[in-house]
Amino acid sequence: MDPLIWVIDDEDSIRFVFDRALNSNGISHRTFKSGDEALEALKTEIPDVIVSDINMPGTQTDGLTLITKVHEVDPNIPVIIITANSDLSSAVSSYEHGTFEYLPKPFDIEEAMSLIRRAAVHRVSLANRKKDNAQQNAGATHSDNDDVEIIGKSPAMQDVFKFIGRVSKADVPVFIFGESGTGRELVAKALHNHSERRGKGDFVAVNIASIPKESIEFELFSNDLGPCAIERAQGGTLFINEIGEMPMDAQTRLLTVLQNKEYLPLGQSTPCKADVRIIVSSSQNLETLNKEGKFIPDLYYRLNVIHINMPPLRDRNNDIPMLANHFLAQAALENNTEPKKLTSEVLVFLCRQPWPGNVRQLKNLCKCLTIMVTGRDIQMSDLPSEYSQARNQQPKATTSIAGTSKEPTSWQEQLRNWVDGRLRAGEHDILSEATPEFERVMLEAALAFTANHKQESAKLLGWGRNTLTRKLKELNIHP
Repeated sequence: MDPLIWVIDDEDSIRFVFDRALNSNGISHRTFKSGDEALEALKTEIPDVIVSDINMPGTQTDGLTLITKVHEVDPNIPVIIITANSDLSSAVSSYEHGTFEYLPKPFDIEEAMSLIRRAAVHRVSLANRKKDNAQQNAGATHSDNDDVEIIGKSPAMQDVFKFIGRVSKADVPVFIFGESGTGRELVAKALHNHSERRGKGDFVAVNIASIPKESIEFELFSNDLGPCAIERAQGGTLFINEIGEMPMDAQTRLLTVLQNKEYLPLGQSTPCKADVRIIVSSSQNLETLNKEGKFIPDLYYRLNVIHINMPPLRDRNNDIPMLANHFLAQAALENNTEPKKLTSEVLVFLCRQPWPGNVRQLKNLCKCLTIMVTGRDIQMSDLPSEYSQARNQQPKATTSIAGTSKEPTSWQEQLRNWVDGRLRAGEHDILSEATPEFERVMLEAALAFTANHKQESAKLLGWGRNTLTRKLKELNIHP
């Protein structure tokens, strides 16, 4: 029997796109303008998969409430949530309410169709399984001030949000890989804040790299001068940052915690209970440390139950405008001043930087600019010297038609010089090279200016949404 798909969204355009795609694939379906309409239909018909917007203004039933009510009728119906608010809170809330998958807007319709097919297969696999206890409790979403800094709309960050949503409730060790400054501790804290351990115990963070090696065991396992880190984290979460720096003796004690759920305080003979969730992180390759005999293999495998790689900022540079605006607003609040604004030139420049210090470097730059810049608009000349030097290292001089080296006065002149150079080189069909690159520059600049908002970017460029989507695919741009 063919699956029946329900699509619920208050936007006519979204329903139209799904209707056309499902029809072209020969898939039975119904569309609804609101969750209220869908719930009324649920009295007489049971769908196999539901695709629903998370926010539907003007109705009593939003996407998350809909999930709960649907699962009261049939807990095995997969619900795919689509939302324009692709942040951590939305992702976690969706999974806490029993979402099958979370799909941020704007999305590729082919990706959505693939997800629908997967959900339908999942539904079939559960059809003959009777569940006595359906997961009906939505559970309150915990918030924390640190969560707001885990932001971004890039695919890499959406993977991080999904990871937190799926893993936070699982009381197992988590290994967070990534460069310094990528937000590893923020993710660890988010895992704690959205877990069952919040309210039962504290989140305790220990940075091994900042502690003298001879004091690491004392910090983690000694109660001589007050509760040690593992004692302070009882009932909660212990986050150990840069675990690759941990001495072998301390590694052995931590292995005991994972194996036996207890620890032996330094200088004592009686073990103590260790009711903690262990989350660790490292910027080092622990497999290499294993081979070098600097890390206990059994400890590595016990810690690496679930792992996630934090993306460096250079791999999600389309998140930079959003992050920069957030940090500028935050710095303005801290310094009781008006928020600064980055000019489009500065934004484009920052999006092209390598960011070795990752998000932490960007945050510190925004603090610096907030304090040092007197005007409201931040210009290229306002950037610290190291950024100015990076800009000055970029070649500026070009050769004119006359063959003299000079500074171009306009982008048209620069383009003319480029064309002249290609023609002098005897090249043909130069538009086939120039047009895609011209469109690429326009697209990237518009996306950077709008914080990766495709609809706004399309309007700025004078394109339709479909045209922009097609150009992104043609140019292999992944915002």
